[in-house]
Amino acid sequence: MNIDLSHKKALIGGSTQGLGKAIAMQMASCGASVTLMARNEEKLKEVLSELSTSSGQQHQYLVVDFYEFEDCKLKVTEYFKHHTVDILVNNTNGPKAGTIDQKTLEDFNEAYRLLFETNCFITLKAIESMKQNRFGRIINVSSMTVKEPNLNLVLSNTMRTAWLSFNKSLSVEVGSYGITVNSILTGLFDTARIKSLNAHRAEQSQKSIAEIEEKQVEDIPVKRLGKPEEYGYLAAFLASDFAAYLTGASIPLDGGSYKGLY
Repeated sequence: MNIDLSHKKALIGGSTQGLGKAIAMQMASCGASVTLMARNEEKLKEVLSELSTSSGQQHQYLVVDFYEFEDCKLKVTEYFKHHTVDILVNNTNGPKAGTIDQKTLEDFNEAYRLLFETNCFITLKAIESMKQNRFGRIINVSSMTVKEPNLNLVLSNTMRTAWLSFNKSLSVEVGSYGITVNSILTGLFDTARIKSLNAHRAEQSQKSIAEIEEKQVEDIPVKRLGKPEEYGYLAAFLASDFAAYLTGASIPLDGGSYKGLY
């Protein structure tokens, strides 16, 4: 099976590192023209130079800080005045760790703007041209915490669950336009985000980071963290014609850690 994304245009959030970068690299290697989207312009330029152009693609980047919602809206609106996309990957920063008693109402509001409102605005903009072209792929980088909440990630638990529900509804409404909407429920991957969360857990529990990581790997059936490139493979498949009949799905990618049937 050869995944060919030639002549497809992808807009990928949070694509200067970790899972977002891995998705961008894989989609470019499959022939897509990629627009990277993140807040650090130097890192955007660096990743841009690493993307494959073997199919004659034209890659570019968009400097957007997802924490600055009003500015984000302006830049995304301007982008869509001049561009259309076939593939949208919603991937934003994760909110800070913490339990309910450690968070204020404003923390929840900020997490809502970051994980729901921002993604919703970008998605609705992207769908306009997808409907006209009768083709679209919306892929959400979500988390296994929507299935099994992590008590130390209350902001992520709450907002990602709401976003997942929105996308399930969206998949029903746009399916007749040839647009699919799927979410990847992310387990533990070898990324800077996990390293940061582990440092926070170590501080809270008075354990070493090595102890935290050892316990994580022990609890994963495949006995290792996921590799970012493995994430990119699934995202590329979901973006392809091979996944045209797959929509409204929430797909665990966690090395078998989740034990539930649903």
